Amino acid sequence: MEKKPFEKATRLSSLITRSGIRYTVYITFTAIAVFAVALTGIILYLRFSTQLDSTLLNESQMLVEQVNQSLSAHLRNTIRLSNSVTYNVVKNQDISQSDIASQLQLLYNTHSDYAESIVLFSDEGEMLSTAPPATRKKDVDVTKAVWFRRALGEAENLHFSTPYVQNLFVDSQNKYTWIVSLSCAAEITRDKSTQQGVLLVDIKYSSIAELFDNITLPNEGYVYLIDAEGNIIYHPQHQLIASGILNENNIAAAQLRDGSHTMTFNGASQSVIVRSVGYTGWRIIGVVPQRGLTLDSQQNVLFVIMIFCLFFELVIIINGYLSSKLTDPIKKLELSVQEVEQGTSADVYVGGSYEIEHLGRSISRMVRQLRRLTDDIVEEHEQKQKSERNALQAQINPHFLYNTLDIIIWMIEKKQPEEAVRIVSALAKFFRLSLSGSKNIITVQDELEQVRNYLLIQEMRYKNKFTYHIDAEPETLQLSVIKLVLQPIVENSIYHGMEFMDGDGEITITARLENGDLYLVVQVNGLGMPPETVEALLVQPAKAHVNTKGSGIGLWNVNERVKLYFGGAYGLRIQSEPDEGTAVTLHLPAIPFGEMEDK
Repeated sequence: MEKKPFEKATRLSSLITRSGIRYTVYITFTAIAVFAVALTGIILYLRFSTQLDSTLLNESQMLVEQVNQSLSAHLRNTIRLSNSVTYNVVKNQDISQSDIASQLQLLYNTHSDYAESIVLFSDEGEMLSTAPPATRKKDVDVTKAVWFRRALGEAENLHFSTPYVQNLFVDSQNKYTWIVSLSCAAEITRDKSTQQGVLLVDIKYSSIAELFDNITLPNEGYVYLIDAEGNIIYHPQHQLIASGILNENNIAAAQLRDGSHTMTFNGASQSVIVRSVGYTGWRIIGVVPQRGLTLDSQQNVLFVIMIFCLFFELVIIINGYLSSKLTDPIKKLELSVQEVEQGTSADVYVGGSYEIEHLGRSISRMVRQLRRLTDDIVEEHEQKQKSERNALQAQINPHFLYNTLDIIIWMIEKKQPEEAVRIVSALAKFFRLSLSGSKNIITVQDELEQVRNYLLIQEMRYKNKFTYHIDAEPETLQLSVIKLVLQPIVENSIYHGMEFMDGDGEITITARLENGDLYLVVQVNGLGMPPETVEALLVQPAKAHVNTKGSGIGLWNVNERVKLYFGGAYGLRIQSEPDEGTAVTLHLPAIPFGEMEDK
């Protein structure tokens, strides 16, 4: 247990060591800034939390009281409208002889901004007059409506309903208007007899909702309206509550007295402000979530912003100066070393403080020394490759010369001087091309000429055993090829395929372009070879421990030379089946003669 603090300190030190200097500097100052901000926040919280809580509550109470006054004024206007109809239009007038419809229409026009309709009913539910004129639905029995029964049952009171969709009149436009009804008893005189009636004043629900819509309490608080039983009359999320997506603590709020209370609902603490609305028994409920310290006071906001701005400005200035002073030279040195690694620059940055400057000079000297060593290694490698290619080339010429001299000696011994002269002439042409200059790259046309001279010599040796044919596409003749790559292939084809032929042998040499590459193919119809012999032909004889008849160095030599010049993607491919013949394909890049460096 005692080692844990030490281990944590060790891990932190290791993290800082692995991080960049600039990053470390920023992290350090950030930690200081966070600590300072936290300390400042604690001080501000202790200083202003009580004051802000009180301010928020007072502000919320003022807003709720403001809504209460607006709603009370709105309801008083509705009550005045009801009284005007009851006492000035209906009472003491015989409705059978007086035109109360025009008087109702006049009152409606005056108060149409919030009144939806004014309707007078008899105690039996007969509609006596309405403004504006409307057609009553036939299937609606108003005597069963709550507002109708309450008006007749408590004749001395005014009765306000909860919001509902107007369903009394035929609505041709299907607007489904939401209303709140004010109903009361009215004394009706008709044909000189007095009876009890009901006055219904429908208030536009939207006129009440407008009083609440623009009210927002602090801390994302809200205001809603309920009746005496807790039924919601208005709520900013009324649709979500009605659909069951949200719920509200309205039933518990209905039991509270006017004033400020603290309640817990859905696991959250909230301040609840209750105000009763006169004449109705309704209650305005203000809900303010208690989310801790907020900065709704403009003076507090400005004070905190000023402190934070001064603090962070000071941190930015100090951090920028120190980090640039410490890290810019190191960053330049790092970038210059990266450029040296990528080969885009030859210079290492030298500058900054004494230690960084000394480090830059040391790296610069090391880079120069590494470049010298690299150049020496590259030059040595190139010389080694050149020596290997020349050694492979040198292995071919003596071998072919020895075989040809054996043929000439054989012909002289057989007393065939004319044939010997032809062979010597062909041999001279062969070596004139082979030994012309020190270049190893020639054209396909010259390489085919060398093969033609070689085949002339071998045709005289294996008289009447084979014929040959050379076919080259014109566009291949001036492409580049390594000198003496076809002769060893043809030589192996003769030794492996023509030795036991009796005039039926055919050697076909073709040169073609395919998919942008050059293909030289030597095809014979001899006996063919088994797979193990084909595999041995491309293996260095000393490593394969096989005795391949023919060139000795043979096709392995050609394959290695091609790969040394052009890479592993190029070389030989042998296809052979016993009694079917053999095809050797030489795959080379199609490079015009003169565009390839002769190495």
